[in-house]
Amino acid sequence: MSKNIKVNAAILIIGNEILSGRTQDTNTSTLATWLNSIGVKVGEVRVIPDIENIIIETINLLRKKYNYVFTSGGIGPTHDDITAQSVSKTFGLKYEIHKEAFKILEKYYKKGEFNEGRQKMVWMPKNANLILNPTSGAPGFNVENVFCLPGVPSILKSMLGGLKNKIVGGEPILSHTISLKTVESEIANSLSKVQNENDDVEIGSYPFFHAGKLGVSIVLRSENQTRIDECSSQILKFVNEKKIEIVER
Repeated sequence: MSKNIKVNAAILIIGNEILSGRTQDTNTSTLATWLNSIGVKVGEVRVIPDIENIIIETINLLRKKYNYVFTSGGIGPTHDDITAQSVSKTFGLKYEIHKEAFKILEKYYKKGEFNEGRQKMVWMPKNANLILNPTSGAPGFNVENVFCLPGVPSILKSMLGGLKNKIVGGEPILSHTISLKTVESEIANSLSKVQNENDDVEIGSYPFFHAGKLGVSIVLRSENQTRIDECSSQILKFVNEKKIEIVER
């Protein structure tokens, strides 16, 4: 895939514990940061419950719309871990014991510890490709452009390195942040003007409260460093004209 082609992805977080607020989702941030660094732009993030027909429906929608879909959660050993089964049904594949995954976990656990519950983690769609897990043994898997990862943040993070050769990205997405001691309303018109003149650079403004100071961080994102620099100087021009203080964060 040539480097100037735009490559995008959707992230699908699966799990009732995220929707109930019991567990905080950090996987979106981990995945999005990693994907941006390899030139894959995240176009959409969804959080859905552990309900088979919702998982199937959502994956079907996203896999047609995006180059890649990354799911997180629902591939563990408990009764509510139904992602692998749902992905099998999505692709019309048999849900069965993956021989290679079975061998990996059989070696990983001490004799007698690879019980029925843990064996559930080797049931996958027929002929799925494995995503190796250097932390806790149990692999993730992918079918076509759908990549299924565990919900435990530290384990998910450790598995991304092994995915690098399977994902073809475009140019890495670069970013630059300018933090100002101001409020959004004071810079809104000037910022809109810069955005309208530079539609190939994504400009976001994010209020912050840091060390007793209210401020706004302006984040510029593009695949082209020159365009970021040009935009940055246009913003700094109005910042100086308005005598707004720049803050280090």
